Amino acid sequence: MARESGSARSTESGLPIEPVYGPESLEGWDPAEQLGEPGKFPFTRGVYPTMYTGRPWTMRQYAGFGTASESNARYKQLIANGTMGLSVAFDLPTQMGHDSDAPIASGEVGKVGVAIDSIDDMRVLFGGIPLDKVSTSMTINAPASLLLLLYQLVAEEQGVSADRLTGTIQNDVLKEYIARGTYIFPPKPSLRLIADIFKYCRAEIPKWNTISISGYHMAEAGASPAQEIAFTLADGIEYVRTAVAAGMDVDDFAPRLSFFFVARTTILEEVAKFRAARRIWARVMREEFGAENPKSLMLRFHTQTAGVQLTAQQPEVNLVRVAVQGLAAVLGGTQSLHTNSFDEAIALPTDKSARLALRTQQVLAYETDVTATVDPFAGSYVVERMTDEVEAAARELMDKVEDLGGAVNAIEHGFQKSEIERSAYRIAQETDSGERVVVGVNRYQLETEEPYEPLRVDPAIEAQQAQRLAALRAERDQRAVDNALTALKKAAEGEDNVLYPMKDALRARATVGEVCNALREVWGTYVPSDAF
Repeated sequence: MARESGSARSTESGLPIEPVYGPESLEGWDPAEQLGEPGKFPFTRGVYPTMYTGRPWTMRQYAGFGTASESNARYKQLIANGTMGLSVAFDLPTQMGHDSDAPIASGEVGKVGVAIDSIDDMRVLFGGIPLDKVSTSMTINAPASLLLLLYQLVAEEQGVSADRLTGTIQNDVLKEYIARGTYIFPPKPSLRLIADIFKYCRAEIPKWNTISISGYHMAEAGASPAQEIAFTLADGIEYVRTAVAAGMDVDDFAPRLSFFFVARTTILEEVAKFRAARRIWARVMREEFGAENPKSLMLRFHTQTAGVQLTAQQPEVNLVRVAVQGLAAVLGGTQSLHTNSFDEAIALPTDKSARLALRTQQVLAYETDVTATVDPFAGSYVVERMTDEVEAAARELMDKVEDLGGAVNAIEHGFQKSEIERSAYRIAQETDSGERVVVGVNRYQLETEEPYEPLRVDPAIEAQQAQRLAALRAERDQRAVDNALTALKKAAEGEDNVLYPMKDALRARATVGEVCNALREVWGTYVPSDAF
């Protein structure tokens, strides 16, 4: 929410908000240069000419918990309720490349997402779901290649060819070093793996979005809107440079890049943020990389409403927050949207709360008039001025990243992390002092909170997954697994694309942990420097 200080107010990025905006606010502003037309460079007004007047955004619901069978049941409920795309949440052991029976996984199996240890689990996760008819997003980063290949293998078992698969893997490891921490390998081999994924998908899964460059987790860690898009786009530039250095033509892979941002309750600045991000990316891709395909210039993005703004106090109020946040994403021109459930500050969403979250999107799409016209805020004095100001602030931060040698070098200097931490500290201070109002937390509290029964994950899941792994290892052809893992390590040591031997290993029923351990033997693991 916008910070209050007497009569003066400022945006989340610390930019001043004037009480009144008029024509003088846009003095010297060139609509042709800054605004353009929808679906045309610089894409300020949206990446498609008709936007939601032709079809609404893709309505995704981020879900996954416990076992593959439990998550499968939730996905089928969401599809029955009108979800247009699935979005898979994985548990921490899976995100970190560990099997459920690894000592380090103890206590975390199935807790914040679904546990996937092998093709056996992936087969159950998508059982009865036609993979040629759904679009699937997978929030997975360091081991993204493994989960993509498991998805492809399950599709093949369904008789669905890879060229019919649509969806996205997050695959954005740089933001893990900055804000989230679920990294495995050091940056250099991690970038090599991402380049291999780009090449593999161009040849094998051409409709797949190979990366979702994410600012969401930076925002959850405390990044301001300007920081969110600056550091996200800087990471995007690093990925493009890596792919070009690996011999790829920019127009061969850039059209499959996508982004992932947060939507906060501050509608005006969020709309400005999305517009500024599109404009910056279009110009970077054309001016720095010489991209010629218009699709290479389009910043297509998924949005999730701001989990960090949800409160455990008076959780039903989160329904209002999520509706406002979702509206900000839609007015900003998102391509797909996940709306958080009102109880997520307490526990995993219940069936009812997940359904209400989806209904929020459906009300926005079908009961309001925001889909009737493209870019309703175009020409607004305040939004256009804010767009320019957020763009300038983001550009300044991107220049600082460049001065440090690019995103990876800036990460090693701790630059992005320290900037985000300063922003997070400012937010915490303002909340503690009451300068930043959080309804139900520091104003309009209840003396006694109403009881709420959250969804809980059965702790027996950990033992169940261990039993499944034991059975898998007893049944499979161990020699085939060993040979495939040896081939994978050989590819990792050289320059061959590691996804082909990795797929062979996973088909032979090697586990996620075993494949990641094979790569750990070659590439090592990342240990943060003292700069952090």
